[in-house]
Amino acid sequence: MMQALAARGVTADMVVGSSVGALNGAYYAGAPTLDGVKKLAKIWRGLRRQDVFPVSVKTLLSFLWRRDFLISHDGVRRLIDDHLPFRNLEDATMPVHIVTTNIVTGGSVVLSDGPAAEAIVASTAIPGAFAPVEYKGLYLADGAISSNTPIRVAIEKGAQRLIILPTGFACAGDAPPKGAVANVLHAVTLLISRQMIDDLEYIDPAIAYHVVPPLCPLVGSPYDFSRTDEHIDRAIRKTEQWIDNGGLEQHGIPGELRPHEH
Repeated sequence: MMQALAARGVTADMVVGSSVGALNGAYYAGAPTLDGVKKLAKIWRGLRRQDVFPVSVKTLLSFLWRRDFLISHDGVRRLIDDHLPFRNLEDATMPVHIVTTNIVTGGSVVLSDGPAAEAIVASTAIPGAFAPVEYKGLYLADGAISSNTPIRVAIEKGAQRLIILPTGFACAGDAPPKGAVANVLHAVTLLISRQMIDDLEYIDPAIAYHVVPPLCPLVGSPYDFSRTDEHIDRAIRKTEQWIDNGGLEQHGIPGELRPHEH
């Protein structure tokens, strides 16, 4: 999505990111150019599951013994340290706000300065898989829990025009996806899409917004990086088509994200 937008000369003045969007958004805030977005895509194309989710017999036994988390933050932190072009959020090229969740209260905690790695690691800390991050006396976890698409946060930070990049989900099938994990993820993403629609209804009519259509259906698992090339290429083509059809001149909710009643 970002690559297609950057190729058409679309640039942001501010970035608000949650969960994996915190990682992508922070990188963009440090290199907000077409070349920078292409480098980000190259990083994702080169990743393998073990780089981020190094699950092994040892990690499973450790999880059963400690009963707090399954995967170490080391993979995500290494990804940030190796590629993020700044160390503190306030040093990014443009303002960047990282949304995390207070795992005790369920409320959103927005980080706009301080160590970028801590903020991003916290925002991507999926409960159960990763331990929450202790930061300034708070226990912070995945931002998607409280605000996967942080529209309200962006408005509170002064945004007057929003370009919203939602994640996709397996929304076009005639039957539920196969497998327990796939069904859980499908249910969660359906809830997230409805949350986003509710947030869009909250927007003042004076604020313009554009929702880039997500991939639909989104096939594969978020733990499987073998289809990254396919997903990136599909997203570029779909976003280009959306722009060509006037997506940046009008606002509305893509059909893929509208609730369907049967």
